Amino acid sequence: MKKLILSMALIGASSVAQAQAPARPAAAASAGDAAFGARMLGPATGEQIFTRVCAACHMPDAKGAEGAGRYPALAGNPKLAIGAYPAMVVVKGLNGMPPIGAMLTDQQVADVVNYVRSHFGNRFKGTVKAEDVKAMR
Repeated sequence: MKKLILSMALIGASSVAQAQAPARPAAAASAGDAAFGARMLGPATGEQIFTRVCAACHMPDAKGAEGAGRYPALAGNPKLAIGAYPAMVVVKGLNGMPPIGAMLTDQQVADVVNYVRSHFGNRFKGTVKAEDVKAMR
């Protein structure tokens, strides 16, 4: 009986330690993460990446949402005027936005950023290139 109680206590302590273990930092994302994301999305356009990944939080119309969290609108958002800003947010994350760029190739990041910057009422000039994204990583 004592062994059973001791075993249960050790399992409980182990569970608490695992729950308190820090998550892997965004900087530790590997090239394997991007390869995995690229395989999962396959050859996808910026629109397809937005629909499959971004729309879940930012909504299909890119108008954002509030509720369990705050998801800013991308539609008509002046912060997207300089392409480097949204690209950096996708790659590195910001506030509640996770660094999903770790799961995308440089080209996929560029494609989805260019899509958002040219749709949903956004008509920003210039494009982000895969080389620009690579330099941000």
